[in-house]
Amino acid sequence: MSQGFVHLRVHSEFSLYDSTIRVKKLIGKVAELGMPAVALTDQANMYALVKFYKSAMDAGVKPVLGADLWLENPDDNTQPFRITALCLNPDGYLGLRELISRAYAKNQHYDKAIVKKEWLFEKNAGLIILSGGRDGDVGQRVIKGKVSDAEILVREYLQHFPERFYFELQRTGRPGEEAVIRAGIAMSARCGVPLVATNDVRFLAAEDFEAHETRVAIGQGYALEDKRRPREYTEQQYFRSSEEMTELFNDIPSAIDNTLEIAKRCSVEVLLGKYFLPDYPIPEGMSEADFFRKISEVGLEERLDVVLAGIPKDSAEYAEKRKPYDDRLTFELDIIIQMGFPGYFLIVMDFIQWAKDHDIPVGPGRGSGAGSLVAYAQKITDLDPLEYDLLFERFLNPERVSMPDFDIDFCMENREQVIAYVADTYGREAVSQIVTFGTMAAKAVVRDVARAQGKSFGLADKLSKLIPGDPGMTLEKALASEALLKEFLDEDEEAQEIWEMALKLEGIARQTGKHAGGVVIAPTKLTDFSATACEPDGTGLVTQFDKNDVEEAGLVKFDFLGLRTLTIIDWALKTINSKRAKENLPAIDISQIPLDDEPSYKLLKAAQTTAVFQLESRGMKDLIRRLQPDNIEDMIALVALFRPGPLESGMVDDFINRKHGRAKVAYPHPDFEHETLKETLEPTYGVIVYQEQVMQIAQILAGYTLGGADMLRRAMGKKKPEEMAKQRDTFRDGAVSQGVDPDLAMKIFDLVEKFAGYGFNKSHSAAYAVVSYQTLWLKQHYPAPFMAAVLTSDMQNTDKVVTFIEECREMELELVLPDVNQSQFGFTVNDEGAIVYGLGAVKGVGEGPIAAIIAARSEGPFKDLFDFCQRVDGKRLNKRVLEALVRCGAFDRLESTAPRSVLMANLEDAIKSAGQTAANEAAGMMDLFGEVQEEEAVGADPYERYRHLRDWSLKERLQGEKDTLGLFVTGHPFDEYEQEVRKLVPNKLSHLQEAKAPQKLAGLVVDMRVMKNKRGDNMCFVTLDDRSGRVEVALFSDVYEQVREVVAKDRVLVVEALVSHDDYSGGLKATGRAAMEISQARLTFAKALRIRVDGERSEDEFCNDLKRLLQRMDNGCPVVLDFHNSVARCDIQLDDSWRINPSDEQLQELRYAYGDDAVELLFA
Repeated sequence: MSQGFVHLRVHSEFSLYDSTIRVKKLIGKVAELGMPAVALTDQANMYALVKFYKSAMDAGVKPVLGADLWLENPDDNTQPFRITALCLNPDGYLGLRELISRAYAKNQHYDKAIVKKEWLFEKNAGLIILSGGRDGDVGQRVIKGKVSDAEILVREYLQHFPERFYFELQRTGRPGEEAVIRAGIAMSARCGVPLVATNDVRFLAAEDFEAHETRVAIGQGYALEDKRRPREYTEQQYFRSSEEMTELFNDIPSAIDNTLEIAKRCSVEVLLGKYFLPDYPIPEGMSEADFFRKISEVGLEERLDVVLAGIPKDSAEYAEKRKPYDDRLTFELDIIIQMGFPGYFLIVMDFIQWAKDHDIPVGPGRGSGAGSLVAYAQKITDLDPLEYDLLFERFLNPERVSMPDFDIDFCMENREQVIAYVADTYGREAVSQIVTFGTMAAKAVVRDVARAQGKSFGLADKLSKLIPGDPGMTLEKALASEALLKEFLDEDEEAQEIWEMALKLEGIARQTGKHAGGVVIAPTKLTDFSATACEPDGTGLVTQFDKNDVEEAGLVKFDFLGLRTLTIIDWALKTINSKRAKENLPAIDISQIPLDDEPSYKLLKAAQTTAVFQLESRGMKDLIRRLQPDNIEDMIALVALFRPGPLESGMVDDFINRKHGRAKVAYPHPDFEHETLKETLEPTYGVIVYQEQVMQIAQILAGYTLGGADMLRRAMGKKKPEEMAKQRDTFRDGAVSQGVDPDLAMKIFDLVEKFAGYGFNKSHSAAYAVVSYQTLWLKQHYPAPFMAAVLTSDMQNTDKVVTFIEECREMELELVLPDVNQSQFGFTVNDEGAIVYGLGAVKGVGEGPIAAIIAARSEGPFKDLFDFCQRVDGKRLNKRVLEALVRCGAFDRLESTAPRSVLMANLEDAIKSAGQTAANEAAGMMDLFGEVQEEEAVGADPYERYRHLRDWSLKERLQGEKDTLGLFVTGHPFDEYEQEVRKLVPNKLSHLQEAKAPQKLAGLVVDMRVMKNKRGDNMCFVTLDDRSGRVEVALFSDVYEQVREVVAKDRVLVVEALVSHDDYSGGLKATGRAAMEISQARLTFAKALRIRVDGERSEDEFCNDLKRLLQRMDNGCPVVLDFHNSVARCDIQLDDSWRINPSDEQLQELRYAYGDDAVELLFA
């Protein structure tokens, strides 16, 4: 085993551009080759430093910390030099963090954070510099033949880095390397500069070169074969062994020896696992602990004034009810102070109070933090933990020291304001968000690789679409679950090539992002703990360590999360309270609403929970129907139970059966129960639903402390056999000491162990159930303001808008279409209580035009289209915006309006007229006849020029609404087909009845869900709507395979189905056996198409018209002419060569030509 060489220049995947090396595999390779140390020198960053340091230490490999730096090139900013900095000691580690952070903050160019040379010299302490080989400033001068200039640079480096500057040599087969080596040897002799060999490593093994080049090509945006693609690497830049490197530099042995020398010299211990809390300003004369106690006691007093309102303070009842609160507060305060965390609570309290003072909605709590009475007293949470039996030890366990972690929900709109306040309060240098790493995920990596390999877009698209979009999906999982994908790969060689390369690159870090809510506050500068990165303009500061690494490094993370529901509640309350103020009624305080409101629970039990927080999914609605929750405890359980574990384990069925008396309520099981558990398990009918119940059972039966019980809960979750064996013994001994039958105790232990993995954190469930209840209450009592707020919050998501508009119709809320005289940007509620459509939900109309419309409207309502164009700022409007407004019906309610086809035709004239007026005014011209024309125009029709135009058909009008609003508003596409469909399918969906024989159903497809059955085949559930009602039709895999081309949203289908009673929903269910589109149904069932024609017209003209209009089709539908003149009438059947395709377009053309009533399909 050789220890003769150490790699000092290695990039990992976290260089984000030019390496395929994963940190753990790198350390594994070092250990395998028997090397004593290795350096990680990612390009201008320290993203992987903690991962690298920990992996190396665990493997017994010495980690050498460092980074490749971009060094400013004064002659060309686009081509910076590259040098390597290695940390000799802690000073060097600090200096390097500061250098990299400064490069991001002050000197980013072309996506590179560049270090200025004067900064490098200024921060020279504790750093070793390698010259960078051919890419360094020294090497570049050598390659350009300026050897004397290169020598001057070497002497300058030696002056600033005495005995810490090395001339770097590389032999990787790249141009210029040998020239640099010759110059290095000469300068070593002349200047005394030591030499060092590196291999500029980018991949682990030589055979990884293709994957590396593919990764680089993806980053460059070129195909691999593109001649324009820069080729900067060779297949020799792999992780060579000591023997290979020694052989490569056998003529310069000192260059190999110096790698070991450098590795020995570089010693930095990275302090991990110790927390450094920022300081909270404490009033003079008080200690932090005293202040913390005082503020908590005062806060609790305020809370109890509400909780125990109505009970006289001098009564025994008050003292009795107050005692548990005082005891719990003292207990929690002692633990928090002993663990050294008061500062953490005070900081959270401070920014939450600031948010509340500035009317920024804050959630009632989230995660286990809601179990703390101190948090409740300090107004950090709004949930009384004693009322809901929430445990402090679930949040902060005195027996397992870890940082408290409050996740705080703020309103989405104003979260950034709170983060800005924290940065201003604690210093911009001390506060930042946290980096995240986007990886090459399954669907994306396939597209990226295909692009790099120069494969067609169609192939990449097909392959990517065959991979399911489920969270956590991998290529391996996709191949195992998708038969079509396997089949495609087996048949297509090019697809196989993409797949093989994608497997090598899947999961590699690709780009950085920002953690959704994580904010760190350092007690000093951030760079004392982690390097930072930011946008080129200095905004968007993030730590270079991700959320796990940043905590390891000692920084405390605060989660500032944005919860859209809080924004919805806030918007709804503003609408409600402004109306109540006009009526001299007190404002609604959502935190004070009663939690036992019967009408709200009635709405809940009917599962009418669309738009209700957490309760709107199809699966959740099914669970609500079965569970029938009728109090807040049931709602808390509902949120906790709706997860795969409880649903699949039978736990949910047990809960429901016990609640409804179909099974015995036992604590916890009919075969082995213990009465002492009744109080703990009663709210959940004896079922162990929450982690807190697991902890309490251990405390009651086996005398565990709650801290010890939390450790048991964690052990049960991890299912480690040796740990569980220890816990079993402890539990049995504890039960004996409590006087509990040990055999009974162990049976209960086994039951608890089975369900502990499914147990949910009650603190989180309770806090979020309260938010769910608040939205439920608003939906019940103030439906229009609530739904307007919900619609506004998801305005950019057309699918969601469609769902919510449908819900408004179900709720029988009046809806006003977009209207240029009434609509705001978002959805609003007018004085009549109707919801007014927001212009922001109209596709193709942006914020700029809407602002201009609202500004112009302030002078009074628009009279007609021409008046609208004259008054709204023409620079903010264009024809595309106006077309969208016409198509969605926004001009339908003007004082002077016209059919949409006429409005559309007048757009050009209206725009020109407005443009001319604006140009005249700008030029200061007066129209001499303007006043006369204005007087004439008062009674004139502004749309006269195009009044003769035919109005759009129902189909065209509705398609315009669908394209701009995402749904049909002024009608239903089925209306157009109603008459002919009823000849085929007499029964409306509303009159559907159970029958043994198959029935024909018809309707518009308004929804469809494709899912997999147990065999992995696709099946489909289609919702048909015929305006009278809706029905869901199941198309099982064999039927769906035959009709999949026909089934699509917004198509009118005729389906043959068996209709039967559905025991689950209590309604009817339909199972499809065949399906066809309406045009196909016409071909199949229509006897003929009859056209009534006027025989008085000239024969030639009539025949020519007919020839032009009929779209002939072999084996199509026969055509019969109902021919009549003043004398007689008769039916003339045209020859079979004149059979037609009875498509919508064909029928429309004929109706335009002969009249709507003159064209009719005849069915047998």
